Amino acid sequence: MRRIFQFILIAVISFSSEAQQNSPSGDPQKGQTLFNRYGCYQCHGYEGQGGNAGKRLAPEPMSFAFISAYIRNPTGEMPPYTKMVLTDEELADIY
Repeated sequence: MRRIFQFILIAVISFSSEAQQNSPSGDPQKGQTLFNRYGCYQCHGYEGQGGNAGKRLAPEPMSFAFISAYIRNPTGEMPPYTKMVLTDEELADIY
């Protein structure tokens, strides 16, 4: 039941036009460094193309609200990245 609720919550957030418009700007160079440092490339590939263990993230990324909610509280095999591990600013850089 909890996973269904999380999925619905994430879906509502991701399709909100307000959430789409409020995507923060980040530093892509810092984001690439963080993407590599945290090992995101191991599942999602160096270009976000996806792989056996991770979904495709590029070239058409999901909304920042969806990505943020999922990274903080994933429902799959991905480990959670809380604000103590990955700050909001770093998350914006990766996005």
